[in-house]
Amino acid sequence: MGGGGSTRRVTFEADENENITVVKGVRLSDSVIDRMKEPSGRQHRGSGAVNDEDLKKRIAEELALERARRDSEAQKRRLFGKLLERDRISSNEHLTRAMLRERAASEEERQKAQRFARQLEEKERELRKHDAYYKEQLARLEERVKPFF
Repeated sequence: MGGGGSTRRVTFEADENENITVVKGVRLSDSVIDRMKEPSGRQHRGSGAVNDEDLKKRIAEELALERARRDSEAQKRRLFGKLLERDRISSNEHLTRAMLRERAASEEERQKAQRFARQLEEKERELRKHDAYYKEQLARLEERVKPFF
């Protein structure tokens, strides 16, 4: 329960005058114990002892403050956890988008390479046709010229 300070287990028991309320098994911080020991300015039956109701109220207030601090810390941890989770999700989404972009670019390059390969094959076919045509034309010309030589 004690925030950053040390804690110790305390047990209060009633004295012969029943001046102190019994509180057993509750861990209180040093500051709580010190504040409980301080005179409250009020006296019980003039004896200088702390009033039972004041002590109960003081303990209840201190416990409520400790609970509020713990709840606040737990809420901070939850919020930090949520922020970390959002950051992780955002990072994963960013990574996923980058991977998809890279895959799309790779696919586009692959298709482009296939298109160029087809164009190259077409050009080679065209060149072979031209080559065959020119060889045929050359052979015809040579046949026509043979009688002259």
